[in-house]
Amino acid sequence: MLWHDVAARYVAGGPVPGAAIERTASMHCGTCAARHVGLCDALSANGLAALADAACWCSLPRGCILMAEGEPGAHFINVSHGTVRLSKDMQDGRRQVIGFVSTGAFVGLGAEARYSFTATTLDEVRFCRFERSRLRDLFLRYPVLEQRLLAAACNELALAQGQMLLLGRKTARERLATFLIDSSSNFSNREGTVRVVLPMSRGDIADYLGLTIETVSRSLTALRQQRLIAIDAEHNISIIDRTALQAIGSGATN
Repeated sequence: MLWHDVAARYVAGGPVPGAAIERTASMHCGTCAARHVGLCDALSANGLAALADAACWCSLPRGCILMAEGEPGAHFINVSHGTVRLSKDMQDGRRQVIGFVSTGAFVGLGAEARYSFTATTLDEVRFCRFERSRLRDLFLRYPVLEQRLLAAACNELALAQGQMLLLGRKTARERLATFLIDSSSNFSNREGTVRVVLPMSRGDIADYLGLTIETVSRSLTALRQQRLIAIDAEHNISIIDRTALQAIGSGATN
């Protein structure tokens, strides 16, 4: 379901299972998981209240389209919970997944006239939605906001460069190892086995890594046989040997 369809049904009073929309984000700031990693971390209490008044707080279930490729890029969002898939479609029907983003990430920040990708929720996603025109006054009042957005844009560029290396030079095994390490980055300081929560499908992973589903499955099986990862009956993945997996991802081993 497209975002504007969800919003229209809310305005009309129609039910949208699993969805919630509020005109401002102020009631959720105190419990927001992105409070110290997004725009909000740069502001004082007064600045945070002003930013919350300019944001629409939303919660959407799996399978909703937040932004559609080609639509006017009048908004951007800051994710506070859940995972969003970013993808581009080719005219012949092929799809390239260009990224997965979660807590603290900005989506649609680099858009000018129109969005260059489609953003889809992979599980329950909570986020703040900002109208670009409403932020201009806030930039004048709180210059640190513009600085934070510039830093986020630079981070998006660095991620894009990493994706170019991933697709252009790395083998299938190296690509998958890199993906698993990146997906477990929130647990980088934890010792022992780390369970990686992957809400995306094997098909999503394949489209992100530029591989087939069969190649992803074979590579996962090979890593499991090497006792670098474990895969349970529900296809959840746990990293057993992070150091060895990092070495594979960096190209240090054959």
